[in-house]
Amino acid sequence: MVERPFSFINEDLQSVYVYHWGPEHAEPPVGISKEDADTDQTQNQEKQSQAHDGFSQEEAVDPVNLNRNLGLAAPAALKGIVQIVHGMAETGRRYEETAAGLVRHGYLVYAADLRGHGRTADQYEGLGYAGKDGHNGMVKDILLLREEIGKRHPGLPVFLLGHSMGSFLVQKVMYTGPERYNGFLLTGSCGRQPFLSFGEKLAALQCRLQGERKPSLLLNALVFGPYNRQFKPVRTPFDWLSRDTAEVDRFVADPYCGELCSAGFFCDFFRLLREIHRPEHMARIPVDKPVFLFSGAEDPVGHNGKGVERLAADYNRLGLRHVDLKLYPGARHELFHEFNREEVIRDVLQWLDRQAGRLSAADPS
Repeated sequence: MVERPFSFINEDLQSVYVYHWGPEHAEPPVGISKEDADTDQTQNQEKQSQAHDGFSQEEAVDPVNLNRNLGLAAPAALKGIVQIVHGMAETGRRYEETAAGLVRHGYLVYAADLRGHGRTADQYEGLGYAGKDGHNGMVKDILLLREEIGKRHPGLPVFLLGHSMGSFLVQKVMYTGPERYNGFLLTGSCGRQPFLSFGEKLAALQCRLQGERKPSLLLNALVFGPYNRQFKPVRTPFDWLSRDTAEVDRFVADPYCGELCSAGFFCDFFRLLREIHRPEHMARIPVDKPVFLFSGAEDPVGHNGKGVERLAADYNRLGLRHVDLKLYPGARHELFHEFNREEVIRDVLQWLDRQAGRLSAADPS
């Protein structure tokens, strides 16, 4: 597998950093000679090494260069594309191992660092602050990346996978831009939740008193503090993420993970959570779009599976025809960093293959 990062400029003229993983040895895209592809891949490998020290702005704004640097298999050799939306206080880079499993089985993977996260935050506002109306901006960026994916790989099915906060952003895409995707995968997610209006009011008060950019110790404690309670004794504030202590330690050691989010960030986030489960919004989800919900049965974000089951029940009541649900006994929040992650990847691949096969059967051309 080869990593080919790039960036694009969003509607707010901010640079959004994207991780892209594809096969290491593949034929160039249609219309690009083998010689040009080899040359471009060598140049891209040099830029990739530079990207870890400081991203090349020249590459970020040159769409011709981006398209020529693909070096990927022709569409006929690929099953589809998975666009990953990461969770709060983490980065798309953490899905490299997940991407490796998907790429080995015929899927390309894209994962952008959202506003206020990872290398995207490096390039404008800083970690933990996503800007004005940040979560709606994140949704816009998700759809802009989908446009770029479509230009690069016309005709291939694209599936949108969201983890945790990313899953709530995906839930918004499910009714604001469902036609752009062939299916949705939600992990570490939940359905309707109480006390969101209170949280939004508290966050708005903190914004007025301290400013929207300042990290909020209070809101971070209120949101994340209870998650470790069921796992005492604990080693770190993030034991609720996974039973695998090595993965928890990797999260703690990552400078792009675990940041304190700002009051403005939480104000937008609580508003998003209220909006996505309004009946009039959920009713706009097309009934023929397949949805796969999968979570740890010990995930506090999903109320130990109960919140995920409620969300699946809501989708079924709305008449969605292809809703799949799986809870993994003993697993916590980050299934892709859990002891049973190979089982999880296998289940995701089986679901993706089933949907891709269904699409092929419906359109044999």
